[in-house]
Amino acid sequence: MNCTLECETSSITAAADRSDVVVQVVASPDFGWFDQQLADHHFLGAGRPVGDYLRQIVTVRGRRVALLLWGPACYALKDRDRWLGWSATQRVERLKLIVQNRRFLLLSSKGEAPNLASQTLAAAVRALPEHWQQAFGYRPLLAESFTDPEAHEGTCYRASNWEPVGWSAGYSRHRADFYVPNERPKRLWLRELDPQARRHLRAEQLPADCQPGVIAPPSGVLPLDQSQMLSLFEVLQRAPDPRATNVRFRIGPVLTLIALALLAGRREIAEIARFATTLQPQQRRLLGLPRKPGTQAFYEVPTYSVFYAVLTRLDSAAFAALVHDWLQAHAGTLPQALALDGKMIRDHIGLLTLAQHEDGAPQAVAVYDQKEGTPRCEQTVATALLAALPALDGKTVTANALHCQKATARVIVGKGGDFLLQIKKNPPGLLAQAQAFDALPGPLFFRRPRSVTGE
Repeated sequence: MNCTLECETSSITAAADRSDVVVQVVASPDFGWFDQQLADHHFLGAGRPVGDYLRQIVTVRGRRVALLLWGPACYALKDRDRWLGWSATQRVERLKLIVQNRRFLLLSSKGEAPNLASQTLAAAVRALPEHWQQAFGYRPLLAESFTDPEAHEGTCYRASNWEPVGWSAGYSRHRADFYVPNERPKRLWLRELDPQARRHLRAEQLPADCQPGVIAPPSGVLPLDQSQMLSLFEVLQRAPDPRATNVRFRIGPVLTLIALALLAGRREIAEIARFATTLQPQQRRLLGLPRKPGTQAFYEVPTYSVFYAVLTRLDSAAFAALVHDWLQAHAGTLPQALALDGKMIRDHIGLLTLAQHEDGAPQAVAVYDQKEGTPRCEQTVATALLAALPALDGKTVTANALHCQKATARVIVGKGGDFLLQIKKNPPGLLAQAQAFDALPGPLFFRRPRSVTGE
């Protein structure tokens, strides 16, 4: 027996009919046998269980042929996170929806069944979402794994539709929270467990059966570092206070908390209030929040009623202008890909954001009153926001179907940028034209997608 992490051939000829292959979750009485097999025959050993941990065994015609071990994903992988396109906050909250194939052991002699590795791996992946949900109460969306290029090419991963997306940084865990360089980067493989896995993981709302796997970010995790937070605070504390002068929470800290919450993706007043409670004492002190009477180190944060009173009286356009100017002053050069999207905070403020694809960091913001049909609707505000930018040279702006407008496209192109705009059934002529283009062979080098505007 040995651990074979790759097939001996790239042939996809099945070792057995799919109906002969059965994947089962190993029950606790068999944990000892399972782990001993890994300890004796896998070059990495059995490893130690951490977090949600699942053992699978694959049989072919009743014979045990493969063992697979699944566990938590890596906290941060640059190539994986870039491939997903999710924000840092989404990564913290949704990391459990990614599971890692930690061990894969074939219980047969090398070369005995040339296609056995890819066949058993594919079967295990097909069964994984249901097995995981039954064991832990939520459905994962993505699987990751690594291969050592010095030992294995990862042929079985490629044959079972895993995608190579990059490399690890070449570090090994030495002690808890401490890593040392090993000078042996591993190839990173990803496999979607749902056809819409990438879209779900970066969407505002997750599918219902995935939501139990979401975890709240730890206290004190902010979308800005400390120096940026203090810089934003200096700007916002000079804003006029729309409330009465005799208030416990000054306008500067309140507006800063609102801005930080919005930048972190919070869209409801209740979410903003809960976000404020996650700040650590040091962060609360730096924002000038009042100390609770009778204590030395406990600083209070505004309640829901405070945020409601400010947001319902606030000059939203002036507030957005302050945040926009601050973002422009700190953004430096715009990134290569920018997403344009608008969200309503109840019926009080519509916030339009132009954000980086890579990490979700906002580059410009504006406010609107309705989705469409008014002088200050999301469509007109988006055009004005883009027109106010200094340039979009070499940048691509993406947006949903609401912004598939000729005026928006002209502004982006006029600023030197490209665009990728979603098309739905309205207008039908444009959709038909795009579908006709899609039916044609694509060009060797795809350049500027201006044809989707119908011009």
